[in-house]
Amino acid sequence: MATGKRRQYYLVDGDALPEVFIRVTEAQELLDTGRAQTVAEAAEQVGISRSAFYKYKNAVMPFQNVAGGHIVTFQIMLQHKMGILSAVLGLFAETGANILTINQGIPTNGAAPVTITADMTALDTSAEVLLERLGAVDGVIKAAVAAG
Repeated sequence: MATGKRRQYYLVDGDALPEVFIRVTEAQELLDTGRAQTVAEAAEQVGISRSAFYKYKNAVMPFQNVAGGHIVTFQIMLQHKMGILSAVLGLFAETGANILTINQGIPTNGAAPVTITADMTALDTSAEVLLERLGAVDGVIKAAVAAG
């Protein structure tokens, strides 16, 4: 890239990409998840050379479809009682939502705010149904979608 030139990014359907790009992202996932311990091992597992991995590893990455509603942030107000957060987390697991972040505030006046961001890709229901089910959990005062 020439000095002073802005980088350009493109959103491209994976089917239009050369196979090596897809395999580089697969190798990176193997490394990130610990299913491969070295670049050589990951490259061998996906069928590319180490040099191809190093050439493209910083140039290609999978797109998390935030705009498509796969990543959703929930704001939930819980009663300050034992087991309520556990029940909420169990509901996420039960429906196939993959929790990415949890942030719980300090309880005041008997209630604690909780923000949960989840990947909804494998959800076996709709986000709306999950939200309804969250609202029905004993001890959940309020549940809303904040983003996504």
